[in-house]
Amino acid sequence: MNLRIALVHDWLITYAGAERVVEQILALYPSADIFSMVDFLADDQRGFVQGKKAQTSFIQKLPFVEKKYRGYLPLMPLAVEQLDVSAYDLVISSSHAVAKGVITGPDQLHICYCHSPIRYAWDMQHQYLREAGLTSGPKSWLARWFLHKMRLWDLRTVNGVNYFVSNSDYIGRRIKKIYGRDATTIYPNVAVEDFPLVESKDDIYVTASRMVPYKKVDLIVRAFAKMPDKKLVVIGDGPQWDKVKAATAPNIELLGYQPFDVLKEYISRAKAFVFAAEEDFGIIPVEAQACGTPVIAFGKGGACETIIEGETGVFFHEQTEESICSAVKVFSETFTLDPQCIRQNAERFSTTVFRQTFQSFVQERCEEFFKDRRVK
Repeated sequence: MNLRIALVHDWLITYAGAERVVEQILALYPSADIFSMVDFLADDQRGFVQGKKAQTSFIQKLPFVEKKYRGYLPLMPLAVEQLDVSAYDLVISSSHAVAKGVITGPDQLHICYCHSPIRYAWDMQHQYLREAGLTSGPKSWLARWFLHKMRLWDLRTVNGVNYFVSNSDYIGRRIKKIYGRDATTIYPNVAVEDFPLVESKDDIYVTASRMVPYKKVDLIVRAFAKMPDKKLVVIGDGPQWDKVKAATAPNIELLGYQPFDVLKEYISRAKAFVFAAEEDFGIIPVEAQACGTPVIAFGKGGACETIIEGETGVFFHEQTEESICSAVKVFSETFTLDPQCIRQNAERFSTTVFRQTFQSFVQERCEEFFKDRRVK
């Protein structure tokens, strides 16, 4: 079946978790054309999109957009509806914001790989408003009105999607709750082949993350400050650097941003990786397990699907210092390390598994959808 394929992504700014999925979809369908709200990838960043440039929306040409593209979110529902994908048989949207809202016709198959319904418009609205300092006043009410409008638009566009794919069962439940639609879980690809198994571990705990509020790096640091006999290495930087630094103790080392090879070295030799965020999926806990490193994680969100408690990690169930300390104690006193078992668990999320699963899903849906339609 010779299909014309369009791939629609929210925005192309950097190479992060959602872009890894885009990379593998393009590897499966190299003839696909890319559409995006904006595309500001540098020439040396275009390897993951095979050197292609996206067809962009009118937002691409607005003032200061390269640095302030998120500020144009109120215009993005309109912008995505102006992208013309009418010439394509199959439209695949990679969506955590507005990409799923691209307009398709009755004879076009639209499969949405949903990283999440718009987080800040739905169940995370109140957290978003708090972190943005928009809990009261005229700006707060303007933001609330806009998010209300965004929710209405987001629901309207649900019917334009034939099939939803979620990046975890957790997101599948969010899709069902918000959109009233079932989703098939296909876990995003993790480059486990880039993380060799290391069976010899050092007596250190490691956490690595961008220092933003929901990652809770400051919480991990405060917890380890109460455990002076446990050494913690913290990798990453971000807006909360000063807050994290203020909470450190002699047993805690802040390394700031580190290149990939350094990050990999610390994760691979850690006694355990500590993870306190509630993530939709969470790539770095899987990368840690690929090294044979167990994970001490907050037991909510995607971590519950990637970590096997008692075999590849330990959960704590409250985002508190006491809960983290208790989990570290349980881990250090009762956990028996089996790096090979931990590595095997991570291999469930490999690039090979993603490609095979996603390609089979798309092929089956295409055969069903186009069996009574003529595709030139």
